[in-house]
Amino acid sequence: MKRSEINAALKEMEAMVKEHRFELPPFCDFTPEEWQNKSHEYDEIRDNMLGWDITDYGLGKFDEVGFSLITIRNGNLKNPKYTKTYAEKLLYIKEGQMAPMHFHWNKMEDIINRGGGNVLIRVYNSTKDEQFADTDVTVNCDGREFTVPAGTQVKLKPGESITIYPYMYHDFELEPGTGPVLLGEVSMCNDDNTDNRFYEPIGRFPEIEEDEPPYRLLCNEYPAAKD
Repeated sequence: MKRSEINAALKEMEAMVKEHRFELPPFCDFTPEEWQNKSHEYDEIRDNMLGWDITDYGLGKFDEVGFSLITIRNGNLKNPKYTKTYAEKLLYIKEGQMAPMHFHWNKMEDIINRGGGNVLIRVYNSTKDEQFADTDVTVNCDGREFTVPAGTQVKLKPGESITIYPYMYHDFELEPGTGPVLLGEVSMCNDDNTDNRFYEPIGRFPEIEEDEPPYRLLCNEYPAAKD
């Protein structure tokens, strides 16, 4: 992706967040220049990859496969310094974008429609060899438990949520014509490096072509602490 495309995507998400009156933590406003002077006081942000993020899954088709997100808080199972057992994210998805089919070996998460259009989440159980199971899926949505056939898309309107358990395959896209969506994610600790099982092997971060200065640094771009 071009840096100009990333900057535009972050500003678009920022506007959506403001529209829905969700207040972000102060570090989301740090400029690239300000990050150059941040000390070890902010190691939690660096070590746990908090802040702005873009994924195109390494496919180079951000407007089709990918979305913008912010990790607001996160623990770190590999570093005993950080004892949080939970994480929280915001995700911004435009019409035409989607997240590919995957599950998590360890993480349980709630995906919440925080505002905008409707999101469609397709669910499957996993077989022992990590393929799609042809079995009904038990779904938990806002205190309601029910079953749906394998491959069903569960619709979440604003305010609604779904619990995604380990080994539950899921993808998501928007219901056409309903507009962009601001999603929340509340979960156990997030580890994108070791806890994502994509049905089809793909990447994570985009390759960046620097055609203009960054508006915000992404969570994998922070400089080392000044002291």
